[in-house]
Amino acid sequence: MKKICVLGLGYIGLPIASLFATYGLKVTGVDIDKENIESIRKGKALASEPDLNIMTAAALKSGNLITSNKPTEADVFIIAVPTPKCNDNSCDLASVIHASESIVTYLNRDNLVILESTVPPGTTEEVVKPILEKSGLHAGKDFYLAHCPEKVLPGKILFELVQNERVFGGIDKKSFEETKKLYSTFVKGKIYGTNLKTAEFIKLIENSYRDVNIAFANELAKICRKLDMDIWESIWFANRHPRVNIHNPGPGVGGHCIAIDPWFIVNKAHELSKLITLARKINDSMPSYVVSIVSEAIKGIENPTISVLGAAYKAEIEDPRNSPAREIINLLKKMNFNVKVYDPYVKNFEYAFEPNIDAALKDSSCIIIVTDHNIFKEMSPERAARLVKDKILIDTRNCTDRENWKKSGFRWISI
Repeated sequence: MKKICVLGLGYIGLPIASLFATYGLKVTGVDIDKENIESIRKGKALASEPDLNIMTAAALKSGNLITSNKPTEADVFIIAVPTPKCNDNSCDLASVIHASESIVTYLNRDNLVILESTVPPGTTEEVVKPILEKSGLHAGKDFYLAHCPEKVLPGKILFELVQNERVFGGIDKKSFEETKKLYSTFVKGKIYGTNLKTAEFIKLIENSYRDVNIAFANELAKICRKLDMDIWESIWFANRHPRVNIHNPGPGVGGHCIAIDPWFIVNKAHELSKLITLARKINDSMPSYVVSIVSEAIKGIENPTISVLGAAYKAEIEDPRNSPAREIINLLKKMNFNVKVYDPYVKNFEYAFEPNIDAALKDSSCIIIVTDHNIFKEMSPERAARLVKDKILIDTRNCTDRENWKKSGFRWISI
C-alpha cells in the first residue's frame, strides 16, 4: 500500500488527502499553519464544502489520514501549496520552494513527486527539479516527477476532483504513467498525458480564456449603460447563436485562479500577451465602475449609508480572496460614505460585518449586491423597503427579480 505525503492542506491539498485516505491509502497531511490543522481536526476546515468536512472527519477517524507540521517518508509527495501573485505580477514561488526543500531529506528511489500548485510554464523542471536533485537522486532516472493542475469549482470541489477530465504532465512517460495510476484511485474522468511545461500552461490558458471572456462582457456592459440598453437581455439573445458563449459581466473578477493566473502568462511573455493584459485591466476596473454607479444613484442624498451585500468572490462559498467587494468598500470609504457589510459565509475579512441582513439594510441609502448568495437572491423587497431609508438597489449580478423590486418602490439598477 502506497504512503502519501500531501504538503499544504488548503482548498486543494485537503480534498486530495481526504480522497486518497478514503480510498484506503495511508496519507500524512502536512501544513505549517497550526490553526488550519486544528480546524481540520475539528471538522471545520471549509464551511462551503460540507461533504469534504464529513469525508475528512471519517478519514481521520479511520487512521488513514493523519496531520502533521512536517513531512515524513512516503512513496508519493504531493505539493499543493499557495502560489500568490507578487507586486510585479510574477508568481510567488516561495511556498513551492520551501515545500520542495522540506522533502529532500525524505526522498528515496522510485518515489513520485507531484506538483499540484498552479505555476508558470517551466517551474516544475527549472525550480522544483533542481531542489529535489540535491538529494543526489535524478528525476526521471531515480524518482518520478509530474505536474497535475487541478480544475475545480469551489463549492463542488470533491465532485469535480473525481468527475473532471484531467491533464497530467510527466518529466518522462513513466512519470506520467505512475501519476495516472495513482490518481485513477479516485478520478473517474479521462486522464490525458503531456509534458511538464504544457501541463503547467494549460491551467493558465483555461483561466485566461475565462478572464478575457468576462472582460468582453464587462466592456459590453459599459457600452450598454452608455447607450441605455439592457446588457443582460443583449447577452442572452446573443448567446442564442450556437457558436457564441459570452460570460456574465459583474463587479470584478475574484478568487485565486481567474484573477491571478493570467498574470503568470503576462509575466513570462509580456510583449506577446497584450489581450490578456487588457482583459485584466478591464476586470480590475469594475469595482471603480460600480462605485461610479453608486455615486450617480445617491446624488443629492445627505450622509448616505451604503449596504454592501457579499464579501466572497462567488456565491455560496466563504472565500474572499481577491473579491471585488474589498475594493468597492475601500473606494466607498475613501469617499467618506458610511458603509455596512454583510456576508453569511465569510469568516475572515478586513471589515466588520453586520450581524444579520436586517441590520445591514437598516437605514440604508443604497443596497449593492456584490455576491449572489442565495440569501440575497431571495431577499424580500417588501421587507427591505421597510428597513431602508432610500429605495435604491444596485444588483451587479442580475440575481434579483427586478420587477418585484420595482413594485416595492425601488430603483433597480444594473451594472
